[in-house]
Amino acid sequence: MTAPMTTERVNVLGVGISAINMTTALASIESWIARRRRHYVCITGVHGVMESQRDPEVRRIHNAAGLVTPDGMPMVWLLRAGGHRSADRVYGPDLMLAVFERSVERGYRHFLYGSSEATLAKLEANLSARFPAVDIVGTHSPPFRQLTAEEDAAVVEMINAARPDVIWVGLSTPKQERWMAAHRDRLEAPVMVGVGAAFDFHAGVVRQAPRIVQRSGFEWLFRLAMEPRRLWRRYLRNNPAFLLRIAGQRLGFKRYSLEG
Repeated sequence: MTAPMTTERVNVLGVGISAINMTTALASIESWIARRRRHYVCITGVHGVMESQRDPEVRRIHNAAGLVTPDGMPMVWLLRAGGHRSADRVYGPDLMLAVFERSVERGYRHFLYGSSEATLAKLEANLSARFPAVDIVGTHSPPFRQLTAEEDAAVVEMINAARPDVIWVGLSTPKQERWMAAHRDRLEAPVMVGVGAAFDFHAGVVRQAPRIVQRSGFEWLFRLAMEPRRLWRRYLRNNPAFLLRIAGQRLGFKRYSLEG
């Protein structure tokens, strides 16, 4: 699995974070749709990078993505420290709205995959109300277990029959990244984007952090306050380890490869 390096990337603990902003991310996605080139997008912050530390396959999946967007401000700060001054946050929920807005003019077709049936219903209703001209051609809430080969084949057939241009995947990291990588060559849609919590945010199920908190780098603290039982272990495990490893990489104590 080799990475289609369409944009320059910065090595963050062995994960190549794309040096992009919202404008360049949208341009890449639109070019893939126009050329019918199949790619997936990983929306990656500290959590995705640390999952890639623990599992080399998750790291390979990230580095084979068409884009690995800087989802959190730490990724943006590292990109800018690497000389990419125009890099900015490409946050999953914002990217989803930006692509939907562009779809009003371009007519892109969308499929929503993941989350619960109740959340999907709210998400579809909210997106349709906000973008009434946009075509959501299907939704599917998979069971919280591994699908059988027959079930998976039926899902692939269903999605391909709907002919979406963009498949939005809301399964959380790293499950959504594994799903996109496993299905890139089986699904005919040119774009898959793993947006995780964006489904909950846009469905109105979970509250988003205010913009000033998002830009401060402390969104994780707001999310912890909103969902303490689900997130406390993640942040306790990931955040200190990330800081220590980044310090080691920046100081030259350890090198990380983007290969393999």
